[in-house]
Amino acid sequence: MDLSQKTCVPCRQGDPPLPEGRVRELSQSVPGWSLVPGEPKLRREFKFRDFGSAIAFVNKVAAVAEREDHHPDILVHYDRVTLVLWTHAIGGLSENDFILAAKINTIRPQRAA
Repeated sequence: MDLSQKTCVPCRQGDPPLPEGRVRELSQSVPGWSLVPGEPKLRREFKFRDFGSAIAFVNKVAAVAEREDHHPDILVHYDRVTLVLWTHAIGGLSENDFILAAKINTIRPQRAA
């Protein structure tokens, strides 16, 4: 099943993070996202034509994140937005991170690059 069609399921403290093999497998399903070296996190940077476009994109991401009740770390640098995903409750990556990454990939930002 396409990850963007799935729904995030709440994780509980004590649930184990995904094993490395599953992380590598799922990472193939979210083009543009990369694993953060040395950390159990997914990262992607988006480039926009200006600040307003970057914020419009962030607002779309926030709406998806709220629906899924799974929230990325968001960093805005004028015309760039960096998103970082990981599951705080388990201290690593869960399937939810890949589901949200796939859903974010369906958002069509107005980008300059």
